[in-house]
Amino acid sequence: MTQPLLLDFVAHFARTTPTRLAVHDFTSGRRFTYAELDDAVDRAAHVLRSLLGNPQGQRVAVLSRNSAEMLTLHLACVRSGAMFVPLNWRLATAEIGFMLEDCEPGLLVLEEMFADRVAGRATPQVMLDDSASGLRARMQAAPTPTGAGLGVAVPGDTPITILYSSGTTGKPKGVIVTQLNAFAGALNLALGTNCSADSVFLCDMPMFHTAGLFAAARVPLLVGGTVHITPKFDAPVTYERLADPALGVTHYFCVTQMAMMMRQLPGFDGRRLARLRALITGGAPNPPAHILRWIDDGVMMVNGWGMSEICSATAQPVGDLARIRANPAAVGLPHLTVEMKLVDTEGREVGSGEPGEIWVRGANVTPGYWRRPELNRTAFTDGWFHTGDVAVRDTQGFYTIVDRIKDMFISGGENVYPAEVEAAIVELPEVADVAVLGIPDSQWGEVGCAFVVPVAGSSLDADQLANHCVSRLAKFKVPKRFEILPELPRTASGKVQKHLLRDKWLQTVRG
Repeated sequence: MTQPLLLDFVAHFARTTPTRLAVHDFTSGRRFTYAELDDAVDRAAHVLRSLLGNPQGQRVAVLSRNSAEMLTLHLACVRSGAMFVPLNWRLATAEIGFMLEDCEPGLLVLEEMFADRVAGRATPQVMLDDSASGLRARMQAAPTPTGAGLGVAVPGDTPITILYSSGTTGKPKGVIVTQLNAFAGALNLALGTNCSADSVFLCDMPMFHTAGLFAAARVPLLVGGTVHITPKFDAPVTYERLADPALGVTHYFCVTQMAMMMRQLPGFDGRRLARLRALITGGAPNPPAHILRWIDDGVMMVNGWGMSEICSATAQPVGDLARIRANPAAVGLPHLTVEMKLVDTEGREVGSGEPGEIWVRGANVTPGYWRRPELNRTAFTDGWFHTGDVAVRDTQGFYTIVDRIKDMFISGGENVYPAEVEAAIVELPEVADVAVLGIPDSQWGEVGCAFVVPVAGSSLDADQLANHCVSRLAKFKVPKRFEILPELPRTASGKVQKHLLRDKWLQTVRG
């Protein structure tokens, strides 16, 4: 079957609404109308062709914080045929080295502040700066585009991006994102969160993550809206920007932990954010107690679910606070192009109210992992992608995430899902963050160990936590051990690195 040709949305809006603001970069202060963004993308594509010769299929790795140029480079890769590979700048040198060796880029674009992470590598490098040989200077020197913003039509099966997984365990794997995946993922989110040309997004989720690059940056551009880009999340700064009526932010994507950090700010008043059309959370479970605190402030907190392999797959119904309040634990209904089903360990579908692994298929689902055929063989069955997440579906079709399959443990013959225990613990107002994992036990096989971070200025002890859990949970689900920590180790996408917590527990046991 012939692959659909997907047109260039930036070029489209450059013709239809050329003077509308597309991108604002907080760091540089630069603003791009759609006509100016289209021009910049063309110039960046010219630079890629001059540096790579034939960019088709070549990887362009980027080591940078969020910026307008980073987004421009992503779009230029699509136009020139290259594959955009944003790297997690928070990782160690060795971890970045692994990804570079894995994707074998023909070009590495980086901020000068990260140059020491890649020193000595043979990959051709270009700085993302205004120096004579920097990307910005090269773009300014590029020929004036003559295509009048025509863009290009790209076959849907063309790989345009590789997103490396956050690596909560083991080595990260590269998720291939095609042009159709990116289009469908952005379309799903635009429709699922009521986006339109007057939508204004704030993007401070890292663009090496699907929520930053696709959800927060691509979605507003797909509908002709505006995206404000800032280098990284900073709780007090983000809070003030979201509350600023002059800035007019309507949509904000973040991981659960980011929303929690804002609520813990001195003087926080959620009512200041009630003007948002949607505050969408994902990346990690969002406890119902936390969601209800935002709903009580009148904030449209929309719990959703997705991953790099599928972009966003579900969301709560935007615009209906009462409906969200009635079922705050749910991650909502599947998006337009998403097929979902729940299956047991034998791959058989389960009924409403029964837990099962989520399988997904649709135009938004990755074709597979970069150079990992062994993973691709086990990740798909007849086109269905195995997500590794367990959920239940109610009679109205709403999905509620139970936990990751690999995080479940068995205590005395009973399945325990840490996410359920974590949701109970975070009901305590003194709890800022929590993670639960199973640890060996001679009597029960495994028992729960809860790592708890108190709210600043609060005090917590094991007895207080245990008593609270006993009032909320079956006895076998109550953690047998509580550890108080100043913070939890998390990836850039907000996932708790439970293998590091397990290592910490082992070190404690061994003395």
